[in-house]
Amino acid sequence: MDAGLVHHSASIRFSTTNRWFLAGKEIVSVTLSTNSQVWILNLGEDENRFSQRFLSDIDQAFTAISESSEPAALMITATGKFFSNGLDLDWLQANSGEWDAHVSSVQTMFARLLTLPVPTVCAINGHCFAAGAMLALACDYRVMRTEKGFYSLPAIDIKIPLTIGMTSLIQAKLTPRTALDVMTTGWRYDAPAALDAGIVDSICDVEELPNVAQEMVASLAGKDRQTLGTIKSTIYRNVVADLAKPIT
Repeated sequence: MDAGLVHHSASIRFSTTNRWFLAGKEIVSVTLSTNSQVWILNLGEDENRFSQRFLSDIDQAFTAISESSEPAALMITATGKFFSNGLDLDWLQANSGEWDAHVSSVQTMFARLLTLPVPTVCAINGHCFAAGAMLALACDYRVMRTEKGFYSLPAIDIKIPLTIGMTSLIQAKLTPRTALDVMTTGWRYDAPAALDAGIVDSICDVEELPNVAQEMVASLAGKDRQTLGTIKSTIYRNVVADLAKPIT
């Protein structure tokens, strides 16, 4: 891990990038950085699938912002064509015995993001599929770029039923009509369709995406963390309980 610290008079700002190697090639997993009260978690510039290392890095990022004491909010985004394509299905197919444990780890990530004691926003920069689409839903707010990219939960078409916890998360965040459509049709929503369906809260050009997303949460960064965390935990207590259930 590479980490650089920049000291200011009243606070510490930092940028952390987790790097690892696959077949001798350097892979950047995630980057957590901040130059203001809005911390930015960048998932990467590939398909940003949820490997075990990826989940570990995300957990570290959540811990970093949770343990900070200054006013803060979190924006999650990525770089390039994809926001996230979700589970690393190639790895799971090659390690089928790890399926339950891996999906449980993914659901733990969703639960932690749902109840993170700071405001959260997802800036959807590109394709946002499957578990990546659920990661976006676990944020408080969502902004999607207009030019390219689709939002989709293709579980019905790839014949992988959603877990109880995943279903509970989707139902908690979307209207009953949209939740049914998202889970049973495999439709690909472009930005205007996602806005109409209530999946995202705003849409904009990609050049404006970071600013629009940050503006959604910047004014909320000073909310009391204990109070906010308690409210979120109460709102989503049933979802969190379902996400903790054994994978069946």
